[in-house]
Parts: sequence; structure tokens; C-alpha cells
Amino acid sequence: MGKGRKGGAHPKSLIFFLLVLFLCCVHVDGHPNYKDALSKAILFFQGQRSGKLPSDQKLTWRSNSGLSDGSAAQVDLRGGYYDAGDNVKFNFPMAYTTTMLSWSTLEYGGRMGAELVSVRVAIRWATDYLIKCATATPGKLYVGVGDPNADHKCWERPEDMDTVRSVYSVSAGNPGSDVAGETAAALAAASMVFRKVDPVYSKLLLKTSKNVMQFALQYRGAYSDSLGSAVCPFYCSYSGYKDELVWGAAWLLRATNEGSYLNLLKSLGGIDGTDIFSWDNKFAGASVLLSRRALLNKDNSFEQYKQQAEDFVCRILPNSPSSSTQYTKGGLMYKLSQSNLQYVTSITFLLSTYAKYMMSASHTFKCGNILVTPTTLRKLSQSQVDYILGENPMKMSYMVGYGPDFPKRIHHRGSSLPSLARHPENIRCDGGFQPFFYSSNPNPNILIGAIVGGPDQNDFYRDDRTDYSQSEPATYINAALIGPLAYLAGSY
Repeated sequence: MGKGRKGGAHPKSLIFFLLVLFLCCVHVDGHPNYKDALSKAILFFQGQRSGKLPSDQKLTWRSNSGLSDGSAAQVDLRGGYYDAGDNVKFNFPMAYTTTMLSWSTLEYGGRMGAELVSVRVAIRWATDYLIKCATATPGKLYVGVGDPNADHKCWERPEDMDTVRSVYSVSAGNPGSDVAGETAAALAAASMVFRKVDPVYSKLLLKTSKNVMQFALQYRGAYSDSLGSAVCPFYCSYSGYKDELVWGAAWLLRATNEGSYLNLLKSLGGIDGTDIFSWDNKFAGASVLLSRRALLNKDNSFEQYKQQAEDFVCRILPNSPSSSTQYTKGGLMYKLSQSNLQYVTSITFLLSTYAKYMMSASHTFKCGNILVTPTTLRKLSQSQVDYILGENPMKMSYMVGYGPDFPKRIHHRGSSLPSLARHPENIRCDGGFQPFFYSSNPNPNILIGAIVGGPDQNDFYRDDRTDYSQSEPATYINAALIGPLAYLAGSY
């Protein structure tokens, strides 16, 4: 594996960098510094990059990795992101991450200021890779690189990977409508991000999206069934693939306004009621996305999606008679014990965005006898963001590098192992466990902006590298919070 080594930072510049990192004002006018948090949340994606890193890479403890990815199938699959604290490229969550980054940009780009350029770069790092996956071999969609079972037995830097870089794909004989539908959604959403700034690239994204969606529809089946232990239990498609077909069709309808995608939505039938939104289950996201037409365009044919979006909101609001969402004593939504903040950030995005649509349409609704206004949703959304940024019983930020106290021992290979500049010798598969993984020392490399899995149902966080359910960051946790952070950064 090629290792592009970068020199260590100059001591004076390092001191200045740390002063900026730790002494930057945490509060602005009594609120968390949302602008600082937004900048760091986007910077995080540089730490997850696979492939050859550019000269303007800011997280310089990372170096080139995965430079032979795709060679096992004689194709070029370099690039993209490692999903979390491991060194595997799982396209299902990566595509969802890309969709959420793009949706954030479409809704809140005007509030991002200088960060708009940075978030476009983060999106393109993923879409360049996803285009390769969709076009490298006719009749195939590549959906992952790296054997997850082998990778998870190792604790090594991505720059040192010596595990097998298996290549996984779906095809007519081994379908994957879920991962294909999500990839189509990601490319369609991104095509709108680049429509004005790079129209040629935008057209390529949209053309590829249409082709991948056609593939998803023509060869129906769950990628979990086709790929088995290569994706399960890591990113099984537990919710099936109908939600991704609806999601992909919804995004292509927004990107093209073509009647064929409206007809497709009708043929797919109703959306299931839910109280969750994640890389696996897209029904709530599709409801909110499609409700936009009912609220902003006054199109009655989308009324059912508005009703479903409001049913979802009523299952989330703490005082709603139909609420099915647990909250901790500290006020955090609590859905599942494993990486709970992934659900918090994704649901917070939907609350923030539905509030935006409601405000534009001067719309309110009721959950039972409870009146719901845009302010209702914005207050709950802001409370979740503020909790993540340190307004919680632990008085700690769950975003690495933000605030005076944040997770120091995150479950992340690259962050927890010394950089190539500090330790030029290879760290082999099992070489990182005893001196580094099991160490009680803080991680040597700060993965700025990473949002971890978060505290337990009692608001308690164990800053323990071995507890991946709490201490592991992931691309999709961050991606969903970019929109709410941008909204708040532009409001305060």
C-alpha cells in the first residue's frame, strides 16, 4: 500500500493551532458557537478520507491509503470515505451520508458562509467515488471495499492496511435495490448542489443517478441477501429496500421534476409509519422531502406525504399523545443503545427542515390537542444540538475538539494510533491493540469535529475506546447535523 508521508507540524504552528482549537469561544451571546461547530463538523470528513490526499489536507496526521482499492476486480475504486472507526468503505452508509450532506447544502447552503465551499468538497470526495462504483463495469454496482470481518480483527492505521481489500458488488443475479436506491438518491441530491457551480459535473451525477435507479428497479432484492457476511451485521438492510426505492424516486423527482418519478412513487404505494430515520430506514426522510411539494407548492397530490411527515413528528415530540420516543432526564432523545446520536442527528435534521417548510407555508398542525408550530420543532431541534455541544448533565461536548471537555479516547484506528510522521514503522494487524487500543491515554491525533455515539440512557458517557457503542464516530452522525448547525449558525 502506498504511504504518502507528510512531515510533522512546526512546533509554533502546532501551538497556534491548539490555541485556536481549545480557546475559541464556546458560547456566543449565551448560545453554543454554532459557526465553530459547523466548521469542525465538516472538517471531520477529512479524517475519514480514503485514497490520495490533496495538498490542502488540514488533518495532516492522515496520509494516503487504499491506493490499490478496486484492483481485486481490475477496476479503480480509490477514494470515498471510511464509514467510522474502521478502514472499510461501506457504500450503503456512505451514500446516505452523501445524500444528507447534499440535502443540508440545498436547504441551508445560504447560511453556511465560507463553509459552503468546504461542504461541496466533502460531497465531491464521496460522489467521485460513487460515480466510479456505478460506471466501472456495465451491469454492476460496486458497493464496498475491504473485508469487514478481517478488518475488525485488526487495529491498524489506514495507511498501513495489510488486510484483504475485497471488492463487493451487486448485479442482476445478486441484486441490491437498497444500496442502489440510496446511491441514486445521493447522486441526484448532489447533482442539484453542483447545478450552478459545475453544470457539467451536475449532469454526469444526474445521468448516473438515473441509470443506478433503473438498475435498482429492474433487479429487485436486498443487498444483505446477496452479500451476507460482507455487510451483515455491520450494515444489514433491516428495513428492506422499499424505503430506498421511495427515497431514490423522491430525490430524482426533486432533481428532474419528471412525471415518471411521480408515477413511480404512486406505484410503490404508501409510506410506512415510523419513529426513526437513519442510514437504514428512509421512510421518514422521504415523507419530509415529499411534503415540501404539499406545503411550498400547494400540490394536493402530495398531501399524504405531509400527513405522514406529521405523524412522524407526533411520534417524536415529548408531549405528544402519540409519542413513542424516550428522552433522558437531561433531555436527549434516546432511541437505541448502539450509537444513539446517529438517530438524534438525523431526526433533528428532519425536525429543523420540516419547521422550515412549515414556516414558509405559514402552516401549523396538531398532535392530538397539542398545537405544533415551527417554533415547537425548532426549539426541540436546538435543544438536541445544544446537548451534543455540551449543555448536558456531563457538561461535555460530544463533538471532538469542540469546547473545553470532549471525548479523548474515541474508538477510531487512525486517531488512536501514532501518525506516520511520529511512528514511520508499519503497525501490523494486531500490532496496535496492546500499546494503543487498550491504553488509557488520550488518542494522539485529534479527529476534529467527530461526533461520537454518545451517552447512555442515564446521560452517562464512559470515555472508553473499547466501548464502540458510545465512543465511535461515524460519517452519517456528522452528515445529518450539518443542516441544523448551519441553520443555527445563521440565526445567532
